[in-house]
Amino acid sequence: MASSYPLFDRSKLSLKPLAERSHDLAIQAILPLGEVPVRREEFRKVAEAIVQARRQGAAVVLMMGAHVLRSGIQRYLIDLMEQGFITTLAGNGACAIHDYEFALIGATTESVARYIEDGQFGLWRETGRINDIVRRAAAEGMGLGEAVGREIEEGSYPHRETSLLAAAYRLKVPFTIHVGIGLDIIHEHPNCDGAALGTVSYTDFLIFAKVLENLARGVVMNFGSAVMAPEVFLKALAMVRNVARQHGRKLPGFTSLVCDLHTLPVGYRTEAAKSDPNYYFRPWKTMLVRTVADEGASFYVQGRHADTVPELWTAIGAGRDRAGRRRIPMGGTD
Repeated sequence: MASSYPLFDRSKLSLKPLAERSHDLAIQAILPLGEVPVRREEFRKVAEAIVQARRQGAAVVLMMGAHVLRSGIQRYLIDLMEQGFITTLAGNGACAIHDYEFALIGATTESVARYIEDGQFGLWRETGRINDIVRRAAAEGMGLGEAVGREIEEGSYPHRETSLLAAAYRLKVPFTIHVGIGLDIIHEHPNCDGAALGTVSYTDFLIFAKVLENLARGVVMNFGSAVMAPEVFLKALAMVRNVARQHGRKLPGFTSLVCDLHTLPVGYRTEAAKSDPNYYFRPWKTMLVRTVADEGASFYVQGRHADTVPELWTAIGAGRDRAGRRRIPMGGTD
């Protein structure tokens, strides 16, 4: 049955090449690896939990918003994957777009204020190729993150070494992408297939839920995602706990970390009252309180991603004696 209402005609859209776009970020914004002072005790505690989790074969999950990639910390996260300290990444649709554009042209990010005036915002031809990747992935039964990672790793992308998705594909680390239809620029394009997009993102959701079956005594982190990370984590965790309960099991505790710019009180391990605007900051009540209420530990660090990610990397000790360090196997020791 057709829609009762008229639809926008995407065939009338004018797409322009990325070469005509002014970019706010260039490849030079990606930071080099380097140890930094560990000033916050929270990172020492989370780093210890990560090392212990990997020694026991438990999952270490890092969820993020797209601003994390725009802060230039790609090399830190790739290194943590290579050394086995991160076993799963999860991001929103914009993460895939920025990662793809960096790999393709060595630049990303456009001025919304500039391009929305004449309706050109988001309508760049090469970025729309992600929609073609989505169609193929849906036909193959792949998730969105794996499909884009494969494309970058195996295709002709001049800056693939900066790509988190390519590194995840190469290292066989799940990088799940969780989209909301209408939220990303590729949804504007005439070649966007909403059904295919929903299929591949839902596949990623099920991959993510499966990962959480191994979260007992593990670590879950959220860098800069106010809605996607806490909401996806909440639903996936409910699924895992539901199945465990039917078998008379209980998911043991885990450690959670949230890093953001939001100001939280010292007593953030108790959720805010509904009369407090902070109550609606989902990472607080979901990831720092409710999901670890039974048993577990939670930590919050306020700061820029360009500072917090390197500080966590340093606290883990990822830069020490790196030449002789080997990747930590599941259930093994470093």
